[in-house]
Amino acid sequence: MKVHRLLTRSMGSILARATTEIRCTISSRVPRIPFETIARDILSERYVLSLVLCGDTLTKRINRTYSLPALKLRQAGKKDYAPNVLSFPLGEYEGEIFLNVRKAEREARAADISARERIALLFVHGCLHLRGMKHGHKMEAEERKVLKRFGFKI
Repeated sequence: MKVHRLLTRSMGSILARATTEIRCTISSRVPRIPFETIARDILSERYVLSLVLCGDTLTKRINRTYSLPALKLRQAGKKDYAPNVLSFPLGEYEGEIFLNVRKAEREARAADISARERIALLFVHGCLHLRGMKHGHKMEAEERKVLKRFGFKI
């Protein structure tokens, strides 16, 4: 599935060391978060990750078009919303995360936490999905463990 490929390539092969390319498609400032370090901690050493920091419009369009269950749910109108994070594995050692900063900021205000904490949680969540984890208690425990390791209070 080719969504919005921003992956770093060298002579057609994936680079030997982990690479995280970050692209910001929104105009406002994003809190400083060690995205690359967190990604290296969660994903394989050889993993190539593309992170797109975006807003509602892009995530809504991608969710409507590319989410795996989208074909059936789109017909029922259930995929017509802007999610907070979308993860797309593109291969064994490559993937993309679209992180909706606008939605994360709204969720942070509603939960009375900092936007930085919420964005970090969503990034960890997306990385764990790329590692193959499904929603549940095990994933939540792993999220807390990773966030604590990086000094976030969740």
